[in-house]
Amino acid sequence: MTSSSYLALVDAFADGPFSGNPAAVCLLGKSANESWMQNLAMEMNQAETAFIYPANENALFHLRWFTPMAEVDLCGHATLASAHALWQTQPALPELLRFSTRSGVLTACRNTDGSISLDFPAQPPQFDGPLANLAACMHLAENDVIAIGQTKFDGFIHVRSADIVRKCNPDLQLVSNLPVRGVIITADSDLDGIDFVSRFYAPGVGVPEDPVTGSAHCSLAPYWVALKGRTELTGRQLSARGGTVFTRLIANRVQLTGRAVTVLCAELQPAAIVGR
Repeated sequence: MTSSSYLALVDAFADGPFSGNPAAVCLLGKSANESWMQNLAMEMNQAETAFIYPANENALFHLRWFTPMAEVDLCGHATLASAHALWQTQPALPELLRFSTRSGVLTACRNTDGSISLDFPAQPPQFDGPLANLAACMHLAENDVIAIGQTKFDGFIHVRSADIVRKCNPDLQLVSNLPVRGVIITADSDLDGIDFVSRFYAPGVGVPEDPVTGSAHCSLAPYWVALKGRTELTGRQLSARGGTVFTRLIANRVQLTGRAVTVLCAELQPAAIVGR
């Protein structure tokens, strides 16, 4: 199998196979046509499909992320999956990988315990201009809500209990019409060893509910650090698959740590490569 035809499905922020958040990872020898990448992402039908190809510098790779409907600016779980796939196929690569992305240069570090740590920009929510009707779109009563804000990409809602997060049943059509990528809902944790819980919905880009959202934790981490006064926190996303993200706030950066498992590997057939 050549690097220009390698395709994998990787569960990221996962405790084992069939948990966490699956991402498709396509290793390319060089850049590909954007419409071809979007078509492959639609074919894979995962929350994100990552496309990786080498840059000129050592251990620097170009990385792009596509949902089934659109290219996005930042994705944590597909970055973790990409680093995992690179080390699995090219074990001689260094312990620190760099990715050139639409959100700048991001890094992935392979830890001695097998986990992977990502270095992402912190994106704390702002509360000076909350989205109109956001609580109604999420089917939340007024007394359910502690704070409503907006991050660089998403709507943000802090609610009064983890149980409200568990039972959240938003109107996905209304959410898809909001002028944001998606919506983060979060609460203080009621689980041992977990500091905060969350869920994430992005129907407008083809992801009704994302199982585990690394990029959302770039906003969740600084928000909960400010409330709890500790820079190292553990988040649990309460989707059906579920996943755990270990976070550490370092100045204006967030370190996200988790594990990944490859579920399957495939090879693109010649007919699928036409137009690349």
